[in-house]
Amino acid sequence: GRIAAGAVVALVSDAGMPAVSDPGERVVSRVVEEGLPVEVVPGPSAPVAALAASGLPTQRWSMEGFLPRKGSGRSSRLAELAVEERTMVVLESPHRLAATLSDLAEMLGADRRAVVAREMTKLHEEFVRGNLAELAVWAAEPPRGEVVLVVEGAPPPDGAADDRVLAVLGESLAAGAST
Repeated sequence: GRIAAGAVVALVSDAGMPAVSDPGERVVSRVVEEGLPVEVVPGPSAPVAALAASGLPTQRWSMEGFLPRKGSGRSSRLAELAVEERTMVVLESPHRLAATLSDLAEMLGADRRAVVAREMTKLHEEFVRGNLAELAVWAAEPPRGEVVLVVEGAPPPDGAADDRVLAVLGESLAAGAST
């Protein structure tokens, strides 16, 4: 089409950078498959901005996007996150935030440090810092706007398995979840 003929085309997304939990990723992948050039002009990225301002370790991190909403897929994913040593960036809707924070507190430990970043790169930007249990209580009344959750990674294993994580992972696998 037009790009192959030399036309310059711009992809502007309302959901952020195409490579960071954004549907524009599919467009970029297709352009690359066609062997056409891609030029990136960085712009605001709520997940990356939240990570940078979180105060949590940023040398190694994981973009988790939106977690599965329910069922064995959610349980399995939470079990995986419980042992993830990298700082995790999670996207969540305001009305599901309290439940997600409660689930994370149960699986990762109530004392795990986290930051709720709200309305990143916008006028009413806000950071609420605490542990998962404290943030779950704070989120009981859902905040307004776009939410990014940054969660501290697990400490390196000391050889002792976490029975909660193994139990949930076993249940999820028994229910047919894949790894």
